[in-house]
Amino acid sequence: MTRKLIAAALCAGISFPISANADDLAEMKAQLNQIQRDYAARISALEKRLAKAEADAKAAQANADAAAKSATTATATAATAQTKAETASMSVETAMATLQESLATASAPPPPPPSSNNAFNPGISAVLNGFYAASSHDTSTARIAGILLGDDTGLLPRGFSLGESEVTLAANIDPELTAGLTFAFDSANNVGVEEAYLQTTDMPGGITLKGGRFFSGIGYLNERHAHNWIFSDQALPYRAFLNNQYGDDGLQVRWLAPTDQFLEFGAEAFRGDVYPAASARNMGIGTYTAFVHTGNDINDSSSYLAGLSYLHSDAQNRDSGGHFFTGGTDLGIGSLVYKWAPGGNPTVQNLSLTSEVFYNHQSGTYDAIAFSQNRWGWYAQGDYQFMPRWSIGLRYSALGTAKAPLALAGTELDDFGHLPSAATALLEFDSSEFGRFRLQYTHDQADLKPNNEIMLQYTVMYGPHAAHRY
Repeated sequence: MTRKLIAAALCAGISFPISANADDLAEMKAQLNQIQRDYAARISALEKRLAKAEADAKAAQANADAAAKSATTATATAATAQTKAETASMSVETAMATLQESLATASAPPPPPPSSNNAFNPGISAVLNGFYAASSHDTSTARIAGILLGDDTGLLPRGFSLGESEVTLAANIDPELTAGLTFAFDSANNVGVEEAYLQTTDMPGGITLKGGRFFSGIGYLNERHAHNWIFSDQALPYRAFLNNQYGDDGLQVRWLAPTDQFLEFGAEAFRGDVYPAASARNMGIGTYTAFVHTGNDINDSSSYLAGLSYLHSDAQNRDSGGHFFTGGTDLGIGSLVYKWAPGGNPTVQNLSLTSEVFYNHQSGTYDAIAFSQNRWGWYAQGDYQFMPRWSIGLRYSALGTAKAPLALAGTELDDFGHLPSAATALLEFDSSEFGRFRLQYTHDQADLKPNNEIMLQYTVMYGPHAAHRY
């Protein structure tokens, strides 16, 4: 607008006649100067207004940015607060869940043990079983009157000896099979495979199969390893008729009846290379057995187990101290066991009573002389833990034999009218379930001359060890 006025004024001045006088020119110049001043003033005012407008716009923009930033910060703060609230809520829920899980775990029964001692390696356990023996007569020549004994029936030598120590490897193979391998070390530093077997664990119908080398299921004590014997040695009938205990290579089948009453049937077939068998007759099978066990609780504090067992074995030139037997042996065993512990808790007090009767029949030839002979035996024993870690035990065992044929008078089959017997007492201290120290005294009348025998025994176990039988 101002520029248009100036232009108009200039045009007007140009249109003035050149003849205008000096006063008119001066007046026009004055007017032009005034117009220039007015124009400059208006330009300055406009510039100030423009600057103020720009400043106001920047301030407004800054305020808007600050407001937007504040809004963003508020939104973020609100989101953070919400996240913290949610986290706190989740923490409370997690804590409650953990507490509930802990309470459930504390009240729940413990989980079942693993199916194997180690997923890839067998459990390895060792048993050390040492003795000190003293006797009134030399034990190296001891015998049982009227009985042809096996190689393992002899008594411990006088003095210190290792006895029988064991190393066992055991594990589950898979859900259907388990296996065990036991090496035995005797006092003469001989090492042998005592047991090496596999056994089924999940067959239908209550059936269990076992194959390999193992102790037979006949009788009550036969399956027990030496470190688990209730006394330091076996009772006379086991020594006389089973060479301490019968174990061989073979196959076993057991059937557990689906009844409330414990009822188990079993049968076995063995190679027949071990006393009372010999030389694996009948196409490699020389021994057959059968047994039945039954038992139940009498009340909360007591229970019983009863059994009947039968063994038949064949021998071909079985060597017994330079004398040879060929023929058959039949053995029947009746067993009865009673156990008591107050309220079923055996840790403070417990009592175990065991008795077995044996009937044995042999027929065949002894050093080519034909004979047939009946023999019998029995034992009764009690083991009483009268306070924690301390026990006492008493045992009496006896044997009897029919009179030997006249042609065999004076041989090992002749008992000379003597009835073998033995009375035993023991005192035992258990340092724990893995350590045992035992003092045992026996008045032994198995031979024609009585013998008084004292044994000090220690037994320690370490490594994962299978539970012992009833």
